Amino acid sequence: MPIYEYHCQQCGKDQSLLLLTRQEIATPPHCRYCGAPHLTRLLSRFAYHQSEASRLQEFDTRTPRDDSFYKDSRNVGLWAKKRAQELGVDLGPQFEETVEKARSGKILDEL
Repeated sequence: MPIYEYHCQQCGKDQSLLLLTRQEIATPPHCRYCGAPHLTRLLSRFAYHQSEASRLQEFDTRTPRDDSFYKDSRNVGLWAKKRAQELGVDLGPQFEETVEKARSGKILDEL
């Protein structure tokens, strides 16, 4: 069941509510902080999972990245994989293995 976010018009606090039944969704909720029935539903953010293949397909090597991009271990090797793909170069399974070791931190064990 979904989690809905609400803003209380009386006390100004935001809150998330897990609504388990259709009846709970149909019944207007009350503020958990002040008890007021004047809540406005907020538009919530959402996320979705991308596969490695879709991340690689959508990755643009020409777009400049800030330092935080390269601090995320999931991005290690993404640029190199995409450039090899763009250049039509197959670096073989050893390259893939090295990239995965770098992502997981296991490459440091070999040094």
